[in-house]
Amino acid sequence: MASREVPELVVQFALDKLGGLDYLVLNHLGAAPAGTRAHSAPGTRWLMQVLRPCSNLPPTSGRVRHPSCPQVNLLSYVQLTSLALPSLTDSKGSLVVVSSLLGRVPASFSSPYSAAKFALDSFFGALQRELRVQDVNVAITRCVLGLQDRASAKEGVRGVTRAQAAPGPKAALAVIRGGATRVSHVFYPWRFHVLCLLRAWLPHPRAWFVRQELNVTATAAA
Repeated sequence: MASREVPELVVQFALDKLGGLDYLVLNHLGAAPAGTRAHSAPGTRWLMQVLRPCSNLPPTSGRVRHPSCPQVNLLSYVQLTSLALPSLTDSKGSLVVVSSLLGRVPASFSSPYSAAKFALDSFFGALQRELRVQDVNVAITRCVLGLQDRASAKEGVRGVTRAQAAPGPKAALAVIRGGATRVSHVFYPWRFHVLCLLRAWLPHPRAWFVRQELNVTATAAA
């Protein structure tokens, strides 16, 4: 999703080749290394919108910019959904939104990323209700995933978190099952559902739990 024009091209290509859409799975990510620029406005702006030129890190990082960074985390999800929704409505299809636990339970030293993911969850939660009120038969499945054992994901949090990465293929299977059965939510690993339910009820144990999974010294110094 390198520019605002790309989502339109992607959806139109799919419609031309397939003649319509039954499923749209949104699972792309513009990620910043965990623990960096935790409170920075530039870091948050980078995650929430398109930058010109783009970089593989926020502009305050001092790294060399590259023109092929993805449009990240929120706007391209909305664009793709808006463009694909008429076809999904015709087919009574499904929209699968792959997000993060940090879109439900904010963690320390991840404020820009959490902000983007909370916005994503709120947008599709509202859209889910709107479609039901309007009797539009398009299912929306929101997937809440934790750290996966992909090399890029593990490298991004190296030295920052003590959390064990979950097997990527099992997470993918959970997403596929959720979309195929048109459930409203998927939590993987399953314990994240409990954590989300306890978020407002037991804030102090949750903070303790987060501390156990973070290398706070390394994160704060990043």
